[in-house]
Amino acid sequence: MTAPAPIPAAPSAALTVPVPAPLRDAIAEQLAGIACEAGCILRGYQGGDCPHVIKPDGSPASLADTRSEELIVAALARAFPGIPVIAEETTGDARPAPLFFLVDPLDGTRDFLAGNDQYCVNIGLVQGDRPIAAALAAPGLGRVWAAGTTAREAPIREGRPGPFRAVHVRAAPAEGLVALVSRLHGDSVTDACLERMPIGERRVTSSALKFCLIAAGEADIYVRCVPTMEWDTAAGDHVLTMAGGRVVGPGGDTITYGHHTRFYRNGPFAALASPAYRDGLDLPQESAVSYFDRRRAGEAVSPPGAGPSA
Repeated sequence: MTAPAPIPAAPSAALTVPVPAPLRDAIAEQLAGIACEAGCILRGYQGGDCPHVIKPDGSPASLADTRSEELIVAALARAFPGIPVIAEETTGDARPAPLFFLVDPLDGTRDFLAGNDQYCVNIGLVQGDRPIAAALAAPGLGRVWAAGTTAREAPIREGRPGPFRAVHVRAAPAEGLVALVSRLHGDSVTDACLERMPIGERRVTSSALKFCLIAAGEADIYVRCVPTMEWDTAAGDHVLTMAGGRVVGPGGDTITYGHHTRFYRNGPFAALASPAYRDGLDLPQESAVSYFDRRRAGEAVSPPGAGPSA
């Protein structure tokens, strides 16, 4: 693949709070370019034997994660000097500021290492406790989303975003909602939440791609009751919100970011095409334990409808 053109250095002046609304879409497009450039690094490792280690929490960290994060952090420092970057692999213990970035350089590492194309790069700019500009690139699928004041999608062409088009959530389908469910991190509490909803289909999908598929009108709901981190969700949250959806926690309140005291961990949440769907939810106050982690701990458990080794 031809190397992408360098990301332009902008904005010309340092960002200050509050960031003007007209500037947010331009920032989002620039973040999309950075995410796609990082995606070129990931594509270079895809399908090969990418060196990796298992972290104390049981999740993998690969050389692809590290190289992608190095590129993103350096690009953000050039383009947005002085704004802290809280990134999964190297700066996950940094403190937030009035403006800060949340970065996951490779969301879905376990699936990436297994050869699944549904991995992504997440970059979100947070002002206060909510994102205001974001990009999410899915290089294995050739798609990238960006959102400032509007949500847009573009194809990835030669490592760069192509022409953007607006995306918006859809109305509830007559045959029932399409729920996006995790390939690896399902759990009994999430299953119970979905049982209360008018679900017509459960579609297995990996990574934060779920937020953007709902934003693009391809699905309707994603419930997550097992632990995630803020860099897993900030970018997709903003894309979905600007497409007309909502990401809510227990009680139906919009989730927030910058929680250093809880180590940037999210609680249970639901990503919804319509805020009206939250009326049927009953999210727990505390995170659940996934089927995967229970099996890893030696328990004999299987998700509903799955075989013993699913």
